[in-house]
Amino acid sequence: MLTIAIAVAVALVVFLGPAEVPGREVVVLIRPGMTLPAIAGELERQGLIKSAQAFVFLAKLHSRMTSARAGEFQLNSGWTPQEILRVLTTTSGLQHRIQVREGLPWWTVATLFEAEGLASRDGFAQAMKNATLLEKYGIPAASAEGYLFPQTYQLPKSFDDSSAAAVEAMLKEFSRQAKKLWPEGLPPADELRRVVILASLVERETGDPSERARIAGVFANRLKLGMRLQCDPTTIYGLGESFGGDLKRAHLEDPANPYNTYAHAGLPPGPICSPGFDSLKAALNPEQNDFIFFVAKGDGSHEFSRNLAEHNQAVTRFQRHRNKDTYRSTKR
Repeated sequence: MLTIAIAVAVALVVFLGPAEVPGREVVVLIRPGMTLPAIAGELERQGLIKSAQAFVFLAKLHSRMTSARAGEFQLNSGWTPQEILRVLTTTSGLQHRIQVREGLPWWTVATLFEAEGLASRDGFAQAMKNATLLEKYGIPAASAEGYLFPQTYQLPKSFDDSSAAAVEAMLKEFSRQAKKLWPEGLPPADELRRVVILASLVERETGDPSERARIAGVFANRLKLGMRLQCDPTTIYGLGESFGGDLKRAHLEDPANPYNTYAHAGLPPGPICSPGFDSLKAALNPEQNDFIFFVAKGDGSHEFSRNLAEHNQAVTRFQRHRNKDTYRSTKR
């Protein structure tokens, strides 16, 4: 009996040591529902462990037969089976980093997640309109457009379409940021929608943080006066993904586009992008001013005017005689 015990002990020492020295990195995919024996077989097949049976024995010894998580795991064949078991049962695996900048429409955001294998275009579009998800985070709209908070996200890969998880992560972040603006709770639905829609216009009109409250003030003034907002980005959004970049007069005169604020008074029917915190803050607290026009100066900032005569002079100065080689719409 002693001889058998010694033989078993020696075998465990051999099989529970590193598979290779020096080791090599291997990314292993653990699919949902995979049993520990199946995982052990995959590890052995990829040369990460010497014995699947010894690995299963180790998992039983540490009561981790049902603790392995699904996901992508970067392992090393130079690790001991004990270390591999620890990583598979106590960590979330590889995280994919997705940077969502301010001012993107939902379809561009979906593309970012799709590129990392974390969502599908169709799945993302469906999750955007998931009534249960929208209600959970108090979104007063039929779509999550405008409420997909721009942020850098790190998410694990799922083997099912994880579009809903991606959308929920962004709505959760919106909820967290909104608490800074409304510490006593979200405002009534109509007010929240108004602020988010206005913030989305501000976000698309300027990349200069110092101008956001002023531009919000211009839009507020035009709304009070009953003037149409005449905001190019809203019209472009209404043209959808197929817009090629050349905004024509026919587009501005088309009443069939509900987002055409040249043809329709008031705010557009919904947000046109994901506004960041500064734009939301500006929309909530617009600058009190008497400006009703603004025009891009070509250096990323804008010239503001109080009447049409001033505005026409600014258009002539900054647009009609602009230098195409140096003109830019955002600050460097």
